[in-house]
Amino acid sequence: MSAASAIPPDLPAPVRKTALNAVHRQMGAKMVEFNGWDMPVEYPASIGCGIVNEHMAVRTGVGIFDVSHMGDIRLAGPQALDAVQHISMNDAAKLAIGQAQYSALLYPQGTFVDDVIVHRLGEEEYLLVINAGTREKDFNWVRDNTRQFDCKVEHLSDDFTQIAIQGPKGVNVLQKLTDADLGAVKFYWVTRGTVCGLKNILMGRTGYTAEDGFEIYIPPDEETSAQVWYAILEAGKEFGVVPCGLGARNTLRLEGKLPLYGHEISDTINVWEAGVERWCKMDKPEFIGRAALEKARGEGLKRTLVGLEMVERGIARDGYKVLGEDGGEIGYVTSGSPAPFLKKNIALAYVPPTHVEVGSTVRVEIRGQGVKAQVVPTPFYKRPKK
Repeated sequence: MSAASAIPPDLPAPVRKTALNAVHRQMGAKMVEFNGWDMPVEYPASIGCGIVNEHMAVRTGVGIFDVSHMGDIRLAGPQALDAVQHISMNDAAKLAIGQAQYSALLYPQGTFVDDVIVHRLGEEEYLLVINAGTREKDFNWVRDNTRQFDCKVEHLSDDFTQIAIQGPKGVNVLQKLTDADLGAVKFYWVTRGTVCGLKNILMGRTGYTAEDGFEIYIPPDEETSAQVWYAILEAGKEFGVVPCGLGARNTLRLEGKLPLYGHEISDTINVWEAGVERWCKMDKPEFIGRAALEKARGEGLKRTLVGLEMVERGIARDGYKVLGEDGGEIGYVTSGSPAPFLKKNIALAYVPPTHVEVGSTVRVEIRGQGVKAQVVPTPFYKRPKK
C-alpha cells in the first residue's frame, strides 16, 4: 500500500499558511481558520490595534493587510480577450492596458461562480484576482470554459505575496518605497516599478475596503515578504499605519457594501438580486449566464439586497431572520455588524421587493425577539471626494 492510499479520503485538508504567517504570530495577532487558511483576524491592543482601531486607521489614515490567500489566474494569448469576454459579465474590451474592472464569473443560470477583478496587463494578457475560498473551483471553471480559445490559462495563486495598503494615506506610504509615480495611477489602474529594491513589481490602485489604496504583488518567499511588510510599517509610522486583520477587512467592506462570496453573492443568487447590474454589460457579445439573466429580468425579482440600520438596540448577524410587521419571516441577513466609523449597527439582507423602499421598517430576529430595523440607502459609507 502506498503512503498516499493509506490516507483516509475524508481527511480534512491541512490549513494553509501565507509567507507572512510567522510575522503575524510574532506580532501577537489572533489567528483563525478562514477558507482553509490560517489568517490574522485582529492584532493586539498593545500595539494600537484591535478591530475598531484597525478599521478607523484605514478610514482616516492607513492600514495594511496580508491578502496573499487571494487567488490569481492569468490568461494570455491571441484570443485571451475573447476568453475573458466569454466567462465574465463586464466588458473587458473596454479595458486599456494597465486598467482593471470589477466583474464576475457566472454559471449558465446567471448565478455566481465568483466575483473577480479583471486586470489587462498587456496586449494579449489578463489577470483575474479571485477569492480565497473559491481558488480551485474558479481555476477549473475558467480552464474548462476557455478550452475553445487560443490562450494559455495559468494558476498563479501561489506565485505572489499580496499586500494591501489601504486608506487615504496609503499612497503616501507606498510612494516612499517605490520609484513609480503613484500620483499618475488612477483608481482601478495598475503600474509596475521597483518596491523596496524589488524590480518590476505590480501595483494596483485597488482594494476591498471602500477606501483609496494599493495592492502590491511581491515574491512569495518568507524572507522577502517579511522585509517588505516591516518596511511598509516603518515607512507608514508618520501616518499612523497599523497592521489589519480579517475583522476590520469585513467591517470596512460592509460599510462600503462590497459583496462577499457565500453571503451577498453565491451559486443560488443572480446578478439582479445582488444589485450588481451596473457591472453586467448585457449589450456586449454573448457570455455565460446572459440568456438566463435575460429571462430572469423579464420575470421580475422575488428578492433583492437592501441595507438595514438597526433602530432598536441589537446587532444583526449573518443568517439572522428578517421579519415583516406581522412577525412572519420574509428574508435573511447576509452580513451584519457594528460599523465602527459610522457608529451604527448595520446589515445587508435579502427581502422581497415589497420591502425595499428606503425608510420602511422590518424586524430582525435576535435571540427570539423581533428587533426593529430600517431600510437605508447603500452603500452605507462613501469615501470623500478629493
